[in-house]
Amino acid sequence: GVKRIQELTETKFWDECRAFRVLPRFVVQLGINGDPSVQKLWRGKFLEDEIISVKASNTRGTVTFATAGPGSRTTQIFFNTVNNSRLDNDFVPFGEVESGMDVIDRVYSGYKGTVDQGNLQSLGNMYLKKNFPKLSYIKTAIF
Repeated sequence: GVKRIQELTETKFWDECRAFRVLPRFVVQLGINGDPSVQKLWRGKFLEDEIISVKASNTRGTVTFATAGPGSRTTQIFFNTVNNSRLDNDFVPFGEVESGMDVIDRVYSGYKGTVDQGNLQSLGNMYLKKNFPKLSYIKTAIF
């Protein structure tokens, strides 16, 4: 997981990336690039699934790849904003926020989970800026 984050960061994938799913007292999710042509490059680059028996728990501050089922992890990640240990059977944290959880806690949550991921994938930030202008985003990221 960490190697993928480094690869995404070094290729500027996270720049202008919006937190499109923010569910208070649960998760902050991002990882769909605002440029559809960039996102398309990553769609088929699946990560191998982690061995579920060797892992940390989804506690507050851990970072985990989102998944749509076995073998489907690519670029979407989420930050656990509370203890989400109930997710431990399906999601393996790869990192933990050491400082700055206060920033994660301030990510705009007014839209909850209403962003259509299909529209985001095909239209990118143009769709988000028009329909969800208050979304928090990463200006630039470094590894």
